[in-house]
Amino acid sequence: MKIFLSILAICSFALIKVNAQSWTADNGNGTYSNPLFFDEFSDPDIIRVGEDFYLAGTTMHAMPGLVVLHSKDLVNWEFMSYCLDSLNLGKEFNLEDGKEAYGQGIWAPCIRYHNNMFYIFTNVNGHGMQVFISKDPKGPWVHKPLNTKIYDLSVLFDDDGKIYAVYNYNEVRMVELKPDMSGIVEGTEKVIIPAGNNMGEGHHIYKIKGKYYIISANYAPVGRMQCARADKPYGPYETAVISAEETMGFKRGWVTWSVGLGKPVPEPGFKFKLDEPGENDFGAVPLHQGGIVDLPNGDWWGFSMMDFMSVGRTTCLSPVTWHDGWPYFGLPGNLGRSPRTWVKPNVAAVTSPSAPYQRNDDFSGPKLQPVWQWNHNPVLRKWELNKKKGSLRLHTLPAKDFLWAKNTLTQRVVGPESYATVVLDATFLKVGDIAGLAYLNMPYACLGVARTKEGFVLRFYDQYTNKTIEEKLTSGKISLRAWGNYEKDIARFSYSIDGNTFANIGDSVRLPYQLKTFQGSRYALFAYNTTGKEGGYADFEDFKLVEPLADRSKNIPAGKVITLVNMANHDAVWANPHGMLHSVPVDSKEFEGKGCQFRVHDRGKGRVALEALSGAGFLTVVGIGISGDVRLLKEESEGSLFQWQDMLHNQCMLLSLKTNRYVGLTPGTGEPYAADRPGALPNRKDGTVLVWKIVNE
Repeated sequence: MKIFLSILAICSFALIKVNAQSWTADNGNGTYSNPLFFDEFSDPDIIRVGEDFYLAGTTMHAMPGLVVLHSKDLVNWEFMSYCLDSLNLGKEFNLEDGKEAYGQGIWAPCIRYHNNMFYIFTNVNGHGMQVFISKDPKGPWVHKPLNTKIYDLSVLFDDDGKIYAVYNYNEVRMVELKPDMSGIVEGTEKVIIPAGNNMGEGHHIYKIKGKYYIISANYAPVGRMQCARADKPYGPYETAVISAEETMGFKRGWVTWSVGLGKPVPEPGFKFKLDEPGENDFGAVPLHQGGIVDLPNGDWWGFSMMDFMSVGRTTCLSPVTWHDGWPYFGLPGNLGRSPRTWVKPNVAAVTSPSAPYQRNDDFSGPKLQPVWQWNHNPVLRKWELNKKKGSLRLHTLPAKDFLWAKNTLTQRVVGPESYATVVLDATFLKVGDIAGLAYLNMPYACLGVARTKEGFVLRFYDQYTNKTIEEKLTSGKISLRAWGNYEKDIARFSYSIDGNTFANIGDSVRLPYQLKTFQGSRYALFAYNTTGKEGGYADFEDFKLVEPLADRSKNIPAGKVITLVNMANHDAVWANPHGMLHSVPVDSKEFEGKGCQFRVHDRGKGRVALEALSGAGFLTVVGIGISGDVRLLKEESEGSLFQWQDMLHNQCMLLSLKTNRYVGLTPGTGEPYAADRPGALPNRKDGTVLVWKIVNE
């Protein structure tokens, strides 16, 4: 109950605050912060062609599918194209005859460029490997089935003209592809890395300076990235761990194993079992399933997924450090751990912060914004855009409930917090029709207008609690809103008759991650008929998405005097007069003085120097070795520079640019602070995460 009450308070604030900015990784000061997108982009694969980068990712059952993005700097991306509008491979992709493709479809694509052509290889579950080919990443794309069952593959066009595909889980296999992409070369399939070598799945293969590298995701014991290398494509291979335990301070959220791949779509009344978020539960949260890409100047960068709770699986960017011939994610002195905030890749292009999608849509354009995707294949003649009016019209088709409704239009939720508002005109619904705004998830939740024999009814439904709330309406026109805090996996619905004043309806909604849709939560516009026939239609207008935390321009308190309190012990950081950095209780006399106050000096590119107001000097990392001692010195030096790691909500970490490790302490030991910590635990109570507060000077 305490959680719900606190969420309600936050929700009330979110409904008032207006912010038109969308999340971008680019901080505008020469740095970026992970994730690249605070919405789902799973199974990423990146290539460089000259000075341009291209990114492809999984889209599963959502249509159009197989997305391609473009970037000049690996941080700011723009939409290029979808490779296909629909998958005409069976009734399951059309939600017909009780068949569905949730969590199926496009999986783990591999994008490559060879002889002036772009290739994207992907698996379609149950239908084998497919390849999409185009001269232009904007399309059009030619689709060719390869008539072989290969999944989570990566392809290498070798120097000798041979084309290798590496694939499989645990036991890694390799096979040659025919140059005309008609299938595999018979007799070339071999096991190149036996089971038990921790290589996992989601492979990415490269040839670098004459050696063959395969990067894979392994989920035992906690989720990490493995690398294998060999002098020949078929091996023998040796392996190493190149990234592990990096969660960037994010917990695992609500999870339900009640539904998953191969299980039936849950009916209303289904009993979901939710696992509560664990304080130290890593699960598959740490960075996993990605690869590497080089810059024109020779630098290397890594990309990978990380599970961001009900947002889904997102893409993160990591500097790569080559050590002993292995491409470790991370910085020298802290290999295997990636900074949440770091300096942008060193490219020639001058770029500015931008998001790949326009999320708002007044439906007045010639087509839908590319951020939209249909749940399964759309029924083309049963939806339309009214450009003059500025509306999306969905004709109601028969469905037994929301999860079986055709022509449900979706876009991914955006974290860490966002809310979607849409105007619904349900005037022309017929009896048995319902239309509205939903969270597409399992369990799902929705708010809409139903047409009954008595008239219009506002109907809220939460599948997790199987609770329905109805209120009579005098008009079919209404504004609907869905708000979500995706760091707590909690959502709330509200509505407005006049479009200005919104009233909450129902209780807070839980948004677990589950493996049936295998996607994060999605905002969804829906309209269907519950009586087994076609009905009327609903018009949707003016869809708007607001992201209250997207503007992070003030998240570094440059020039301000602050106090710092450690999340692990709730003690304040104290500039000990003896020249060390200790912690003291916030109710102590030391906290009342200037020894716990620090001025934040801006040193550019997100770097700061912290000066104790007591006059003790600057926080400075001294010496070399494993201790990372932090001292207070009168004169500022290179050891006084820290890369500010914004953890949102006035939380931060301080990354020493001398040790490439974080300032922190071991709670309960009384030991002073040191810059020797590899990174934060998911619960942020390991001594590295600090809460800052501006002091009135």
